[in-house]
Amino acid sequence: GKIKQLLINLSKIPLLFILLFLFICSLDTLSSAFQLAGGKVAGDIFQDNAVLSNPVAGLVVGILVTILVQSSSTSTSIVVSLVASGVLEAKSAVPIIMGSNIGTSVTNTIVAMMHAAERNEFQRAFAGATVHDCFNWLSVLVLLPLEVLSGIFTLLSKRLVGIFRLQPGEEAPELLKVITEPVTKLIIQLDKCVITGIAVGNEGMRNRSLVKQWCRADTVLVIAGQHLFASTQLSDLTVGLILLTASLLLLCTCLLLLVKLLNSLLQGQVAKVIHKVINTDLPHPFGWLAGYIAMFVGAGVTFVVQSSSVFTSAMTPLVGIGVISLERAYPLTLGSNIGTTATALLAALASPGNKLAASIQIALCHLFFNVFGILLWYPVPFMRLPIRMAYFLGERTAKYRWFAVLYLLLCFLLLPSLVLGLSMAGWRVMAGVGGPFLGVTIFIAAVNMMQAHSPRRLPAKLRSWDFLPKWMHSLKPLDRLITKATVCCSFACEAGRNDEEGDKERITPHTSSVRMQDEFASSQRKEKLTYNNPILDCLEEIRPGVPVFKLKGLERCNSTPL
Repeated sequence: GKIKQLLINLSKIPLLFILLFLFICSLDTLSSAFQLAGGKVAGDIFQDNAVLSNPVAGLVVGILVTILVQSSSTSTSIVVSLVASGVLEAKSAVPIIMGSNIGTSVTNTIVAMMHAAERNEFQRAFAGATVHDCFNWLSVLVLLPLEVLSGIFTLLSKRLVGIFRLQPGEEAPELLKVITEPVTKLIIQLDKCVITGIAVGNEGMRNRSLVKQWCRADTVLVIAGQHLFASTQLSDLTVGLILLTASLLLLCTCLLLLVKLLNSLLQGQVAKVIHKVINTDLPHPFGWLAGYIAMFVGAGVTFVVQSSSVFTSAMTPLVGIGVISLERAYPLTLGSNIGTTATALLAALASPGNKLAASIQIALCHLFFNVFGILLWYPVPFMRLPIRMAYFLGERTAKYRWFAVLYLLLCFLLLPSLVLGLSMAGWRVMAGVGGPFLGVTIFIAAVNMMQAHSPRRLPAKLRSWDFLPKWMHSLKPLDRLITKATVCCSFACEAGRNDEEGDKERITPHTSSVRMQDEFASSQRKEKLTYNNPILDCLEEIRPGVPVFKLKGLERCNSTPL
């Protein structure tokens, strides 16, 4: 029996690597789909130089463009082209790079939402994904004002570029892409110069398709087609939506199978050993080194896969099933940020002569942003605020699962769009709206911290938020509203289906008697189901006058010995 179990487990390991390979390919295809659907829009956003010169607007543009193209390297290459052509100053490019750092973390947050079926797993996975977001947002809140006031990143990067006499080098090494590109290139190939051309104002690129039309000329005939959509007549948006649907389906399928496979492999003593090896600190007095070793590992793996989003997305399921703790996932994520900047530096060194200085300066600004962020939020234990924020978000998401969707919409779409609109209206409007909002946010955060740690120093009224209406300090009223809306929608859909079925049937004495018997049997089944079904306690409020089965959960609880 043990030999059989060992052989079964060994046969699962190749399947694990196959699923991981397909998972990475689906992420690559997802990025291409987003570029097809929103790449030209992203190029248009970069055209307004007056907006980009505003640092806050530049930050938001970096977030939105990276979300649209699902690739920080694409948005960075556009910025490099703008700086090299003189359209954009290096100082104005730094906030865009910061925004691209935030935008790239949306992928693993989407991956974490695939764990919503199991509450505890969802809590861990969402916390593991959002720790990256929290680090990026906190770093921007401190370092963006510092850059605007002092220009420290621009000056440091310019000095370093001036010190070293750089020459264009060879192409950056492709490690994991050597394995994945043969598959992804059979599906879709994009001409990324189109997005860059639109951004720098080349009107000829506007009517050109992003999909590469590969043709090989011959003396007799022309042979076209090197990928699935090479000779398609569909628009870029249509191809993008097709690829988006297919890649999301493949992503979800691979993720679910990966989680099930990992759960079956990491059972019992094996899981305990792996968890202990990954999460245990080094012996005293070298315990503090464990986090920095994890950073080094995260940077190395990200350098190999050449994408921080691939690494963090692959790590999210491991955090969800409890193999990696959040405290260990945090330095791994910080290391992945350093790893992706190393890849960007190598890519910059391979740039042509006219873009070499701009490419390296932008890559160095990206590196300095991540290094300064790590120095702020990691070495001192009580400054590791991203971990506490991620725990809070994970707990809220486990309690109210719709909160994950609200978080994604607010942090990556609604708030950035609102800030972009205010910044385009001018500094006065932005200061008039943003100043009070920022002041209230800081006040609430400070009061919450004092309520948790030193409530006696607060006035009696501020020791809790109970004096406010409940909807202002609790998500329960909104949760009840969403629950009622969901139940109403489900009943409306069910009623619509029943009406359609009723119209199709002919009413006869025989069918009416059969229907009465079916309804009686259905009511008996419902009575059994409602014995322990907490969702039906709100049906009397939703459908007044309609008889509702009463819950017997309390009777059952009272009769069960504790």
